[in-house]
Amino acid sequence: MLTLAWPYLLLAVILPWLLPRPRQRQSAITALKLPWGQSPLHSSERRPTPAWLKLVMLIAWLALVAACARPQWLGEPVPLERQGRDLMIAADLSGSMQIQDMRYQGNMIDRFSMMQHLLGDFVRRREGDRIGLILFADGAYLQAPLTFDRYTVKRYLDEAVLGLVGQQTAIGDAIALAVKRFSQLQESNKVLLLLTDGSNNAGQFNVDQALQLAKNAGVKIYAIGIGADSLKQTSWMGFDTRQVNPSRDLNEAVLQQLANETGGQYFRARSGDNMEQIYARLDQLEPVARDEKRWRPKTELYAWPLGLALLLTTLGLMASRRVQRD
Repeated sequence: MLTLAWPYLLLAVILPWLLPRPRQRQSAITALKLPWGQSPLHSSERRPTPAWLKLVMLIAWLALVAACARPQWLGEPVPLERQGRDLMIAADLSGSMQIQDMRYQGNMIDRFSMMQHLLGDFVRRREGDRIGLILFADGAYLQAPLTFDRYTVKRYLDEAVLGLVGQQTAIGDAIALAVKRFSQLQESNKVLLLLTDGSNNAGQFNVDQALQLAKNAGVKIYAIGIGADSLKQTSWMGFDTRQVNPSRDLNEAVLQQLANETGGQYFRARSGDNMEQIYARLDQLEPVARDEKRWRPKTELYAWPLGLALLLTTLGLMASRRVQRD
């Protein structure tokens, strides 16, 4: 957006019309007799300034006034980096996330695809927050450090694939890694969003150790257990159909404990609609900071009208001398 730092200086544009005009002197015609007999040299009256030259000087004056007003180009607002609202996301990529038991918009899709889609929408809405991404299965890996660039975090989430980091579920390692990243911050609300469909069965840290680390560091955990309660399963021959519990490996008691003892909450996502409601609830529990300071990059443009004014003034003076000489 184009703006002026000192717009009041535009009033200076009328100064040439406010100054008193000098009186015109009538120049006497003086004949000088040259001793070698040449024709007399006459000093004549000053010639009027051509209209085109007046226009050039007017444009030069307008450009000079515009330069004095300091034109600037303001870029898009950029949130300043600040401490106080940080959200680390730990997403489960274990093999069980491929189970197709999540109903969303009338279709049955696998847990990972549903989480990937709806979590991406959640990340995109968190404007002003710093967001990081941890992917875990056999171990936990930092995919994106805490950053204001939520579009990059979403891209990393979209590029994740099942089996990328193993088949098991290292919940303890994911929590420990998040605590480690939060420990580098001086002031932060330190929120961990943990999404999983299983129980801790891999990694170096067990749940109790990870919970103690989170409590000591002041990390608040919001846990989401993913998976439907029942799924109709048909035998390979197609003759037998039965109802099974696809979430039998989900340890809700542990997730509930993680949330309760750190000041967070536990949510159960049995479908895509459930997960949308959970994300909306999280927006209320951990609202985006609306009072963050923003900075708009400025590009100074005064050099362009100033250069134009100098160029036109120089050309105008040269043309004026030539007109008077002719």
